[in-house]
Amino acid sequence: MKSFIPWVGGKSLLAKKIVSMFPDSFGRYIEVFGGGGSVLFAKDKHASFEVYNDINGQLVNLFRCARFHCEELQREISGYINAREIFEDIKAQINVRGMTDIQRAAMFYVQIKLSYGSKCKDYGCDKRGISPEYLSEIEKRLKTGAGVIIENEDFEKLIKIYDHPNALFYCDPPYHKAEKFYKNPFTQNDHERLKNSLSNIKGRFILSYNDDEYIRELYNDYNITAVERQNNLSSGTYKELIITNY
Repeated sequence: MKSFIPWVGGKSLLAKKIVSMFPDSFGRYIEVFGGGGSVLFAKDKHASFEVYNDINGQLVNLFRCARFHCEELQREISGYINAREIFEDIKAQINVRGMTDIQRAAMFYVQIKLSYGSKCKDYGCDKRGISPEYLSEIEKRLKTGAGVIIENEDFEKLIKIYDHPNALFYCDPPYHKAEKFYKNPFTQNDHERLKNSLSNIKGRFILSYNDDEYIRELYNDYNITAVERQNNLSSGTYKELIITNY
């Protein structure tokens, strides 16, 4: 199945390739930089124990409401229409205190859907649908088995919490020199902190990055596979790396 939202740096075009490179067996699956969850949703279940994490609190709140309060969220979303005035009102109000989690989740969902490039900054000026019907399928996926655990933690702390010899961490951090496109800061030190965190785990990791000389040097002790995908922002292809410790 597909994710219910587009997302900056989303892996919808690489999800099948990434999943095809997963180990044959693992008991824990942890998405460290969850984003829109395209890799999570690429299969009905990756493991008996699954974790979705992101540092963006609005995004995590949306996922939690989709899992635990789907009908209420759908009802709230259905009150919105595709209009510039609605988009601008949401931008002005979404961080105002006093709203419920469901109200904030609905506003964030509509903001993503109506924005240009899913960046939540400018109105997209097209007839995108904002129907919440597909959220019912997302709810089922997030509740499959024991259900997906939804976290809002710094990546280093999350990796320490869930590390296990039978764990697989999928990491899709902000790309090197493209950090400005993300709301939450990610610095040069964070790239190195992530590498150091992954170097000390008991489990396995699969990591997606842009094809960048700095990244190639940073992970030169690991298995690096170069891949290409269609460039969403222009014609041609975009080069990326998939890095593993197995």
